Amino acid sequence: MHIHILGICGTFMGGLAQLAVAAGHRVTGCDANVYPPMSDQLRDAGVELIEGFELDQLALKPDTFVVGNAISRGNPLLEAILDQGLPYVSGPQWLAEHVLQGRWVLGVAGTHGKTTTASMLAWILEDANMAPGFLIGGVPLNFGVSARLGDTPFFVIEADEYDTAFCDKRSKFVHYRPRTVVLNNLEFDHADIFSDLAAIETQFHHLVRTLPANGLIISNAAEASLERVLARGCWTTVERFNDPAGYRVTGDDARGELSLFGPEGRIGRSVWQLSGDHNRANACAALLAARHVGVSLQHGLDALSRFVNVKRRMEVRGEVRGITVYDDFAHHPTAIATTVAGLRRKVGKARILAVLEPRSNTMKLGTMKSQLPDSLREVDAAFCFAGNLGWDAREALAPMGQRAVVEEDLGRLVDQIVIAAQPGDHILVMSNGGFGGIHGKLLAGLSE
Repeated sequence: MHIHILGICGTFMGGLAQLAVAAGHRVTGCDANVYPPMSDQLRDAGVELIEGFELDQLALKPDTFVVGNAISRGNPLLEAILDQGLPYVSGPQWLAEHVLQGRWVLGVAGTHGKTTTASMLAWILEDANMAPGFLIGGVPLNFGVSARLGDTPFFVIEADEYDTAFCDKRSKFVHYRPRTVVLNNLEFDHADIFSDLAAIETQFHHLVRTLPANGLIISNAAEASLERVLARGCWTTVERFNDPAGYRVTGDDARGELSLFGPEGRIGRSVWQLSGDHNRANACAALLAARHVGVSLQHGLDALSRFVNVKRRMEVRGEVRGITVYDDFAHHPTAIATTVAGLRRKVGKARILAVLEPRSNTMKLGTMKSQLPDSLREVDAAFCFAGNLGWDAREALAPMGQRAVVEEDLGRLVDQIVIAAQPGDHILVMSNGGFGGIHGKLLAGLSE
């Protein structure tokens, strides 16, 4: 089959393209901006890339056009496909029909932690010689790639609640039909497509409705929103984690220890490179999911000692004059607070300088701007890039007083951070985008 992908350079669609090539399909694709690293990965996989959405791409005559959810009505190529009645399908539907069908799908859903938990789960299965396929919205450093077809029945996927395509406003995850699903957490996000938390809970309910009776739901016992989802109807066995009387993982960040507990007490312990209560909760969910396909909890704990975190999850980008610069994907206030708290426990009383780009659609709308000061309460200083925001970041961060610096110009922001930084500081950069290459600019500025 020849497929032509519209919006191919997004993480999900780029991963789908690589899976399609591995499955023997011919893949071409286009995007508004064809740029590394995804463009390099795709070309290395043998994918022909076209920049833009010109109508001459119709001459490729693929068997079907696969349309990413970044493509909206008004796109010239999409309009021509519709006008001419040409075959098209969404990315999640194509994936479900041509890659996931007949496989044991392990889906990881939730507002936060999907990428890390899915990466842990894929690694535990890999370490157990189960050679899973996977499609993850990041690059697990144990694998070095975000997608792999795999040659066993098992397939791990990051199950996203964002909508499917212009023609299908259901969440992506309803297409995947997992047998094992992790419900990590659930709070309001994606204000550009969801009106409130109840609307997202409805989509999670739709996911639960697709699960077989002989499947397994691994749900966070600490989340009232998930309990509401399950109360709307559930036909599948539920195992809960973060349960004081059940499955939970505790640990010591300073010593890199973690211990798994169950209803009968401690099951085992291990050491690992990660930190923070959020990552321990992610680990507990991954361990229970892996057990569902036959990996013992003890083996899973041992595998986590060899787990390397995902790229852009508290990734150290460099150290200059005793100043460490980190890169993290956090962009929702809850994720920001959790990430900061994890670093605080790791570095103790050392200074943390937070650098924030409110770039996600939800943050650009200003829906959660009032939560930002509290999410940054544990940092010693916060630097916010306010370029292209539709709300007043200075006003939003005013409760932080002199601890907050806001700049509309990226160069001035870098200069302010470099001036403020002292030996022993930890500079935590948080954004779900490239942030104008700020990490390299900071390291260069600190070196002068």
